[in-house]
Amino acid sequence: MDKKIRVLVAKAGLDGHDRGAKVIAAALRDAGMEVIYTGLRQTPEMIVEAAIQEDVDVIGISILSGAHMTIFPKILNLMKERSLNDVLLTGGGIIPEEDLKELKKLGVGELFTPGTPTQNVASFINAWCENHPRD
Repeated sequence: MDKKIRVLVAKAGLDGHDRGAKVIAAALRDAGMEVIYTGLRQTPEMIVEAAIQEDVDVIGISILSGAHMTIFPKILNLMKERSLNDVLLTGGGIIPEEDLKELKKLGVGELFTPGTPTQNVASFINAWCENHPRD
């Protein structure tokens, strides 16, 4: 039996708008993934700790606050410190094109902007996990 993909969906920082995160969480569940939603106002440290505790394959960050160039690198650094080298960091929100490119260079996976079909998110995660199996 195939192991379900485990995804942690988190809202980082002071961003208080979580409708998109809840929509993504539901869509990923509908796509057969196990989803853990951490709720609002999570620090990078809380997110990485939850990812370790939940033994997730993917961390998905929803961010609309404009703090993406601070939050994503901080999470990446914490993931490296905690040896989460086989966990995908992805996410979405309002992120300018030049910042999307920079974050991908740093090691963040695909980033999804408003209006992206939820199936595209699920397909990306499925493909990534298929190409990066964890034991």
